[in-house]
Amino acid sequence: MSVLAGRCAVVTGGGTGIGLGISRRLLADGARVLIAALTEDELKSARAELGGAAEVPGFTGDLSVPGTADRLVQTAVGALGRVDIAVNNAGGGVIRPTLEHTEETLQATISNNLWTTIRCTLAVLPPMIEQGYGRIINIGAESVRNGLADHAIYNAAKGGVHGLTSGLAREFATSGITVNTVAPSYVQTPELGRALSGGTIPDRLRYVTEAATELIPMGRPGHVEDVASLVAYLAREDAGFVTGQVLSVNGGSSMG
Repeated sequence: MSVLAGRCAVVTGGGTGIGLGISRRLLADGARVLIAALTEDELKSARAELGGAAEVPGFTGDLSVPGTADRLVQTAVGALGRVDIAVNNAGGGVIRPTLEHTEETLQATISNNLWTTIRCTLAVLPPMIEQGYGRIINIGAESVRNGLADHAIYNAAKGGVHGLTSGLAREFATSGITVNTVAPSYVQTPELGRALSGGTIPDRLRYVTEAATELIPMGRPGHVEDVASLVAYLAREDAGFVTGQVLSVNGGSSMG
């Protein structure tokens, strides 16, 4: 059943990992999807996997840089005609003990996770307000709740995304726009799975992934599809009374 037929979506960070899984699911549910990727190589690979350039338009650029998100939304409106669904998935932090961070890694972690979400949301709100409809779905982090090892700075950025969600949801509740955050626990993306099995990740990061898995009562990492399914629900028209929520996909690693 094409529950998103006629809807148009933008997925940032949509070329790899969780973002690619979200793009795949939204397409399967009938939406037209524009993928925003950081590099041309990521975009090329994703488009080939999802159906080719003609079917899946794309955009590349650093969304933490002022002006890039505005160009993304302009490109999406040009390619799709409108933007009904905006998935703010672009991110990625430097995961390390707090006192080992440098000014560069601090700035990168905040920029990649918080500023990308703020800038993309500011860019997409005006056309959503004009059309009287929108679904803004942010990707947060379960680690904000459970204090995962080496994640303090990352949590500062993702916690900002969580806080932004409730404020925007209340402000635009009468504009036909919902704003929610999906907060995954540790998700073993295909890329991370290959790195783990190939022994190509640092010992400290391996320790963090093992510690994250131990926090999950189900005894396994999340799958990309686990996250994509919740995003797909929130993107639907019949999720219109769900707003301002941080919804965990965490296998029970925190409850209540």
